[in-house]
Amino acid sequence: MQLCVALDLQSAKENLALASSLSEYDIWMKVGFRSYIRDGREFIDELKKINPNFKIFLDLKLYDIPNTMADAAEEIAQIGVDMFNIHASAGEVAMKMVMDRLSSIEDRPLVLAVTALTSFDENNFQSIYGASIDQKAEQFAKMSYANGLDGIVCSTFESKAIKEVTSDKFLTLCPGIRPFGEDAGDQQRVATLELAKVEKVDFPVIGRPIYKDPDPVAKVEKILEKL
Repeated sequence: MQLCVALDLQSAKENLALASSLSEYDIWMKVGFRSYIRDGREFIDELKKINPNFKIFLDLKLYDIPNTMADAAEEIAQIGVDMFNIHASAGEVAMKMVMDRLSSIEDRPLVLAVTALTSFDENNFQSIYGASIDQKAEQFAKMSYANGLDGIVCSTFESKAIKEVTSDKFLTLCPGIRPFGEDAGDQQRVATLELAKVEKVDFPVIGRPIYKDPDPVAKVEKILEKL
């Protein structure tokens, strides 16, 4: 497993301070909607200055008409991030167009598809998708795998089953990780690191349990020991 730290603090200054405190670790950093909309490409450049070996996951969850998604994916590839995601709900045509557009780019970023947001509980998910989380996560994973994506975003609880219907090398990135049983907050399907190991998670995404800890560096060290 490779730790991915979610930079979800209220300002670029706070996020960069957190990243600076973790500069000795060659880990993944997740840049989400708020950070990217507010701070832009310059924020990613600043992260790379702190540690050129940081891997950057741009978490924008692209979801639009296929050509627009492909255009956006091409632009993202020029930013220099190492991984980004799209919504699996955009469908096979969008997936294929995104991957075709990136095919000529050397060292392209990894592309993951979001299956079911970890904020969904079963009832809310069924009201939108008309099927269970497990059913749709498996369907979306098979679709993503068939169209050349590198992996999916799912909860820990779907990770192992998804690998069984795709490949052990098909990546799973899982938000909602509470490494030592911390409060779930606004997440519905949270899991510990022990369960993430059992479920063969590749990228556990951890935010609040790190940046709300009085000693984030010690917390990261403790997490890395577990990994």
